[in-house]
Amino acid sequence: GGDDTSRRRYHRSMGTVVRACDGASRRRLLVLEALLAASAAVTVGVTARVVYLESLETTNLVWNLFLAWIPLVLALVVYDGARRGWSAGTLATVGLGWLLFLPNAPYIVTDLKWLGHYDSGTHWFDPVLICAAAAIGLVLGFLSLYLVQAVVVHRLGRLAGWALAFGALAASGVGVYLGRFQRWNSWDVFTEPTRVVGQLARRYLIDDRTLVH
Repeated sequence: GGDDTSRRRYHRSMGTVVRACDGASRRRLLVLEALLAASAAVTVGVTARVVYLESLETTNLVWNLFLAWIPLVLALVVYDGARRGWSAGTLATVGLGWLLFLPNAPYIVTDLKWLGHYDSGTHWFDPVLICAAAAIGLVLGFLSLYLVQAVVVHRLGRLAGWALAFGALAASGVGVYLGRFQRWNSWDVFTEPTRVVGQLARRYLIDDRTLVH
């Protein structure tokens, strides 16, 4: 009798866990489908603008949206890897890639600077197009941050999770600045690390010394 009761309790608890996981998976799938649909709508809008106006001025939005998806994809890898019991080193490696690409998500907001500077376009369509892309980028970025923070909270505690969140937001702001004004890309850290370090040293070390003297 006792064994049968234990088995029933075990099966009920496992059924609850499976249903919770299935529900979370369905919600995640719905969110991803909605974001993909919104990204596709922006892509269609850019394509229509190119065809109608015979201008490539807003095509950068499509590329920037693609880059904005990368941190969410990496965050999903971190989240699912943590659920599968990946080692801390593996999670940290993928997490570092996520952090490097995270600025690409909010970066699209800076494309608002082009409003009024295009040679072609309309007064209503371009703002809608750019604002939609920027909003999608922000959602992608915050969703990826939520996933990675959840992993850190589970592994290291709530304080570490919030420290990661604020640190990632600050680093993302610096990354947006470097991307917009220094014209760096996330992958430059891997492809041209010497140039990146050299430019940072010249700008923030040598220039500061010059100002002091």
